Amino acid sequence: MAEKKPMTKSQLANHIAELAGLTKKVAGEILDELAAVAYKEAKKNKQFTIPGIGKLVLDNRKARIGRNPATGEEIKIPAKKVVKFRVAKACKDAVLG
Repeated sequence: MAEKKPMTKSQLANHIAELAGLTKKVAGEILDELAAVAYKEAKKNKQFTIPGIGKLVLDNRKARIGRNPATGEEIKIPAKKVVKFRVAKACKDAVLG
């Protein structure tokens, strides 16, 4: 069985436009603004929640010792900031059944 391709941004904007009675352009702008607000809030407040879907979280990853898979040599991996997405329970329940 062939997998369906994921919904594109334009397909999502079209779907929202039809449901809300908006133009495709306005629906696309809403999606762009949602993304922009999510990035800004995650950077400023270290998290951004989309109710019913999940939460973007800015986290600090500690420095650690890793291993070069080609040579087996130990290497030091520096600490860094990472963005994580935590899926909401409501989303898990809806998707997984």
